Amino acid sequence: MPFAMPARHLLPAVAALLLAVSAGAVHAQASAIHRTVVTKADVSVPGREAVVARVEVDVGGVAGRHSHPGDEISYVLEGEGELRIDGEDPRRVKAGEAFVIPAGVVHDALNVGKVPLKLVGVYVVDKGKPLATPGK
Repeated sequence: MPFAMPARHLLPAVAALLLAVSAGAVHAQASAIHRTVVTKADVSVPGREAVVARVEVDVGGVAGRHSHPGDEISYVLEGEGELRIDGEDPRRVKAGEAFVIPAGVVHDALNVGKVPLKLVGVYVVDKGKPLATPGK
C-alpha cells in the first residue's frame, strides 16, 4: 500500500522540502573556492601531514572566512587576489608571489582579477582533521 500523507500535512512538508533544496542551491552558488588534493604525505612531526592542493577561486569569488589545522604555504600561479588575514591589513597577491598563514588563523581570499585565481597550497596540518574549517 503506498504511503499517503493527509492533505493538511502536505503543504508544510512541501515547504520544508523547497527550503532544504533552495538552501543547498544557495550554498552551491556561494562556493567560489575549489581545492583539489594533489598528494598527502607524512612529515617529520608525529601526527602531522603535508597536503599539497591545487586551489582555484572563481572570478569575482571569495573563498569564505576559514582556518586550517596547521600552517598554509601558498604560491600564486595565476591571477590576482586580496588576502584578508585576521589581525593584519588586507593585501594584494598576484602571480609569482607567495604567502604563509599560521595554523588556526582565520582568513579569506577574494579574487579581484579578471581570471580565476590559481594557487598551489601546501598545508602542514594535523592528521585526520578537516583541511579547512569555517571561520567566525
